[in-house]
Amino acid sequence: MHPVEIKKDVFWVGAVDYTSRDFHGYSLSPQGTTYNTYLVKDEKTVLFDTVKSNFLDTMLCRMSNVTELEKVDYIVCNHLEPDHSGCLPKLVELCKPEKIFCSPLGKRSMQAHYDTEGWPIEVVKTGDSINIGSRDIQFIETRMLHWPDSMVSYIPQDKLLICNDIFGQNISTTERFVDEVDRAVVEHDMVEYYHNIVLPFSPLVLKTLDAIAEMGIEIDMLAPDHGLIFRGKEDVQWCFDKYREFAEQAWKKRAVIIFDTMWHSTEKMAYAVAEGFESEGVPVRIMHLKTDHHSAVMTELGRASAVVFGSPTHNNGILPEVAKMLTYMKGLRPQNRIGGAFGSFGWSGECVKSLSGSLVDMGFEMPVDGVKIQFVPTHDSFKKCYEMGVELAKALKEKCGD
Repeated sequence: MHPVEIKKDVFWVGAVDYTSRDFHGYSLSPQGTTYNTYLVKDEKTVLFDTVKSNFLDTMLCRMSNVTELEKVDYIVCNHLEPDHSGCLPKLVELCKPEKIFCSPLGKRSMQAHYDTEGWPIEVVKTGDSINIGSRDIQFIETRMLHWPDSMVSYIPQDKLLICNDIFGQNISTTERFVDEVDRAVVEHDMVEYYHNIVLPFSPLVLKTLDAIAEMGIEIDMLAPDHGLIFRGKEDVQWCFDKYREFAEQAWKKRAVIIFDTMWHSTEKMAYAVAEGFESEGVPVRIMHLKTDHHSAVMTELGRASAVVFGSPTHNNGILPEVAKMLTYMKGLRPQNRIGGAFGSFGWSGECVKSLSGSLVDMGFEMPVDGVKIQFVPTHDSFKKCYEMGVELAKALKEKCGD
């Protein structure tokens, strides 16, 4: 297992998880993921974060090709989630570091996860720095991006920001840098990662981007804990611009229709609603919750500002997969969206009321009334669905200034 030198005497010593498809138990990682760990050799040798515990041997092998384990002087824990700290107890045992640096809330998290008795923990805050020889390491707390303990580490001499979970992607490749991979693939993976993990913290993303700009620090490499590394000022700026775009959630002329169905009546309605959008020149994606995972739906929602839900009435409510999707979406707190609702029913017909209420609770604007039909759609009911799509498309175009 060979390390990759990303800067002079700065090495990637992480692990690539090609088979991972479940990310943290709630999101898919269709292309696998990486656990990025970085080692800096100077007068003091410093390791930044670790890897998921089952990749310990991989990390140790890469580290051993750079330095002897007992020569690791410091460990910096930018983030204590187990996929980045899972090997920490073993590394403390093997390396016997002089110091372990973490944020104030990082110490609390570290003590909650592991038996830290006797560990040389040193708490650092924004503005604190240490010297390791020819380099300084400056610490910046980034609370709630995406855990309370999160911080980033900046090495000014290398213009390098080691940024834990911010700016990451779930992707497993033999390439280590963004410029080595098709840009469209990278952008898709960034959209997927952001909208399933970082989206609720968008206001903090904007504050962090502004703070970095105000600090005037030079960055020509972003080294996240997942995915590919951004190198060169142009790629770093491209990443910052993309994150600002994601966080601002500007209106986009695109729709997504999300549904589940019992006997295909609601499914047929979904296609009629889509025809209405299409007739107005608004691209639309139809997603069936029995075949499309909720994290895939959120990825698509990252590109769309009109979100339409469909479900038949089930036990005076909606189908379980639709309820699950709404719960997941609510937690991620999307902003600047218009919504719509439709569904079929046999007896009581609460589906549209339930769907609409959930979207209103999330702050969605609801420019048109929902459509519900009893049992099997007819030509007239399909026409109502089509017209709802048309009206939603017009409302969206108005938001987009089209």
